[in-house]
Amino acid sequence: MSTLKEYDTELKRYRIFLDMELGLSRNTLASYAIELSKFERFLEKSGLDYLKITEEEIVTFIKKESGKGQSVSTQSHLISVLRSFYKYLVIDEKIEVNPVSNISFPKKWKNIPKYLSKVEVVRLINAPDQEKATGIRDRAILELMYATGLRISETIGLRFENVFMDDNFIRVMGKGSRERIVPFNKKANEELLKYINLARPKLLKEKVSDILFLNKNGGGLTRQGLWKVIKGYGVKTGISNSLTPHMLRHSFATHLLEQGADLRSIQMMLGHSNISTTEIYTFVAKERVKKIYDKLHPRSGDD
Repeated sequence: MSTLKEYDTELKRYRIFLDMELGLSRNTLASYAIELSKFERFLEKSGLDYLKITEEEIVTFIKKESGKGQSVSTQSHLISVLRSFYKYLVIDEKIEVNPVSNISFPKKWKNIPKYLSKVEVVRLINAPDQEKATGIRDRAILELMYATGLRISETIGLRFENVFMDDNFIRVMGKGSRERIVPFNKKANEELLKYINLARPKLLKEKVSDILFLNKNGGGLTRQGLWKVIKGYGVKTGISNSLTPHMLRHSFATHLLEQGADLRSIQMMLGHSNISTTEIYTFVAKERVKKIYDKLHPRSGDD
């Protein structure tokens, strides 16, 4: 088994290679040294041999570092440094296979998901006219979408057999035909019951349908139709001229995270196949906290 002393010796050779052969800048060399020092501490603490380490063990190290609140770009840099170091070891014939070559970079998000504040959500849900059957339907839809994080396609595809009112959960068929179970709250239950008992029979008229949410003619809502309805309430309440159904999904996830929900639970409820997709909401929550801090902390201003 190779020792940490041998690792240090190899690092010195690698730095010379980076400097003399690749001509990297002093700042770049320093950033490489920082990442490889973190890796050395991990090796020492875990009792691992840097020449025999597996891809899984390296992923464990990367996850531990990302758990410290690293940004996506910082995680990508760490992976890049490790990949370069082990590529050098392959070239130097110290190992045969680069254990980092198949580790993918974390997904970079070009746009931070837009979401509503809790006050805006309440205004939106209260916007539909409860004197109309369509208004009762719309409030039930908005309440359920915010309670569950449903996609618009999942919402219009709901059927009675998918909704379990006594136990407060729905069965959803999401992307890739992946089925998931999502709970909903008491308020959503109340609005759904009101819609089912009072409004749906008026919309259904003499027709028979197992689709949960109906249009004014008794048929199923279309994606475009529901999109237009939600956008209209955004304009009516003055919340946003560009309100989309997906903003309710983003609001659901962001607000749950702010209240202390763990990422894995949110991932399951949203139906994300990869938790890296769900991690964007961690960034959203951190950004919000930072804005509050900058606004309220007495030493954050210019005065």
